[in-house]
Amino acid sequence: MAENFLRILVCPLDWGLGHATRCVPVITKMVEEGHQVTLAADGQALGFLRSQFPDLPWKRFPGVTIRYPSAKSMVLKMLLQLPGIFLNIILENQRIKKIAGECRADVILSDNRFGLWHKKIHTIYMTHQVMIKAPDRLKWAEPWLYRIHLRFIRKYDECWIPDFPGEPNLSGDLAHQYPVPPNGLFIGPLSRFTAIRASIKHREQTGGPALMVMISGPEPQRSIFENIILRQLMENPGINAVILRGLPGEVRDLPAMEGVRIFNHLPDIDLLPMILNANTILCRSGYSTIMDLATLGRKAVLVATPGQTEQEYLANYLQETAQWKSVNQNDLILRRVMDPGNGPDESVETIRGEQLLYAAVRRLRTTGRRDK
Repeated sequence: MAENFLRILVCPLDWGLGHATRCVPVITKMVEEGHQVTLAADGQALGFLRSQFPDLPWKRFPGVTIRYPSAKSMVLKMLLQLPGIFLNIILENQRIKKIAGECRADVILSDNRFGLWHKKIHTIYMTHQVMIKAPDRLKWAEPWLYRIHLRFIRKYDECWIPDFPGEPNLSGDLAHQYPVPPNGLFIGPLSRFTAIRASIKHREQTGGPALMVMISGPEPQRSIFENIILRQLMENPGINAVILRGLPGEVRDLPAMEGVRIFNHLPDIDLLPMILNANTILCRSGYSTIMDLATLGRKAVLVATPGQTEQEYLANYLQETAQWKSVNQNDLILRRVMDPGNGPDESVETIRGEQLLYAAVRRLRTTGRRDK
């Protein structure tokens, strides 16, 4: 370990796996730089990161629990839960002080957790959603949501934005419509596959699945999406498909189906060849999934989580600007979206993105404070 190493707490939000997966390249670079990283998370996010980094110390750090709707607007549902969310932010801020003290942390990296700023420790807030998309009938509220979010962002020393500055970019209005926060820094798209992409090129081959379905996100919409897929595969036997359920740690398996392979979770080394060789990829329009696919040069059929305005925006944005496909969940018909021969395309600027991330991590040697 380097003599001037930093003790870094990495704390992703536990809303689906996306926040944890995009922390993988950041953690990898921090470890390569000789820093001591401790994982602080809960639920599936913690389980996933522990599987990726089994040698790193960890602490259970519960966050806010959001109850997602099975229908209607997710934004409206979250507005009704605002009192509980703000209370949790206060509790998170108290808990992070205790955890940071136990770990003697020099740096705290918060992936979309609002309450992790600290007066004596260098703190980083990572988000691609600087502005928060509102449903159409609440568009007037977007400037106010941006200002509220900005108040939290300014409590941190840095705000890392996982995208490219300028155009082209992957996040559109989410990170580019309003002025970048004064402490904002674009660090390039983040993909957990970046480190292993080159090492498994020899495993790339033709004959991948006709359909690769990657299910993700919080309940109950994760299960609703899964049931739609399973029902249509049962009604259309003979489709060569792979389903990734997005449930690391789940021990119960679904019943076998002819021509369909179903996995609760797969190690990246096994998942990557399937993504590279699938004819058609069907997935949620979560930003972490989009970054993974774009970095690998793959496009997908995007199915936004109903009512989740961020995903609905990203699905439409990428359909308009990058020729991805988008379909509403209730209109999904597998036979219509499958596209034989839809192989890898040119990837986003992977090298440029890595350079932005590495520069941000290297700066921590001079910005990370040790004056506790």
